[in-house]
Amino acid sequence: MTEIAPRIPYPPKSEWTDETREVFSFWGEPNSWEEGSKTNVITMMGNHPPLGKVFNIWGKHFLMANTLNTRQLEIVILRVSWRVNSAYEWHNHVGYAMNAGITLEEIAAIRDFPDGGSWTEEEAATMRACDDLIDDNVISDATWATLTKTLDKRQMMDLTFTIGHYVMTSWALASFGVPIEGGADAVGFDLKTSSGRIPGKTYKPGEHEEWVETRGY
Repeated sequence: MTEIAPRIPYPPKSEWTDETREVFSFWGEPNSWEEGSKTNVITMMGNHPPLGKVFNIWGKHFLMANTLNTRQLEIVILRVSWRVNSAYEWHNHVGYAMNAGITLEEIAAIRDFPDGGSWTEEEAATMRACDDLIDDNVISDATWATLTKTLDKRQMMDLTFTIGHYVMTSWALASFGVPIEGGADAVGFDLKTSSGRIPGKTYKPGEHEEWVETRGY
């Protein structure tokens, strides 16, 4: 996929309403009511507050209240990000995955699956579920049977919807032309950063008092 120029401009401050500011402030960024969000996808969603507000609520479930544990979740999101070529989601979730204890070597193996990596049966099946849905629009019987050995019905529901949510969000980011945040030390699919430093862990919203600062934008 070729990166495109932004197609939907960010809403000018002169047009912000209280609803717009609610979209910006949902995740608890400091000063976001007055100054707006520093997160590009949230700023873009401020163009359409009714959609932006439900997008935030929906997305928060998958990111913060998922019945999958954090390791399971980040394996799913990184696999989806690679499969649909979402540089934005990949950049952000490399840091989240590292914070969950997933190593750079494992992240490379998620990208390169089924080659490499030392995965449990469940973890391998989780990545196959991503591939099944992206390639065939359904989780195969074999993949489902493997996953249901260890995942309950709520986890299976969250897994399926999580894959769909991040595919949908990646489509929107790509189609709207939402770039990685200015000032961020972008992490590429090769796991090299723009500055050449080794990627480090980052925090999800509210996970740490310095969660904004760790993102570098």
